[in-house]
Amino acid sequence: MNTAYLKPGLPAPAASDLDRPYWDGLREGRLLVQRCRRCDRYQWGPEWICHRCQNFDLAYVEVEPRGRLYSHQRVWHPVHPALGAQGPYVIVLVELPHADDIRLVGNLLGDPMQDLRIGAEVEGVFEHHADHAPPFTLLQWRYVKADGSA
Repeated sequence: MNTAYLKPGLPAPAASDLDRPYWDGLREGRLLVQRCRRCDRYQWGPEWICHRCQNFDLAYVEVEPRGRLYSHQRVWHPVHPALGAQGPYVIVLVELPHADDIRLVGNLLGDPMQDLRIGAEVEGVFEHHADHAPPFTLLQWRYVKADGSA
């Protein structure tokens, strides 16, 4: 993606030892989420223990950044000063059916007044902020057209 959806000035995400593989994967253009090595189930957000079987043996694995719109919110009042001139914008909760229906949050690209269709297919877009110190990447979302293209 050439142009950032969000205007400059946002603080970079603060990666911890727990979620660093996720952020590193985004910078590489890959979506990595946790999967338990015992019960083989995906989970999100990151935890030190499996949500289902309480095993501590979790790995980050790559999943396809495609899913369906589960929920949304059109934001009229920015939550950070850097977003003061940006609005409205749309925050979405995306469900990944191919990864045990885990859900991830992001922004929906395009016109903030576009139709918001629960269940619509969306795909991830990696928004790189290479000029930021430190550099980071955000996962944004956009609708997939009926012909399968973005």
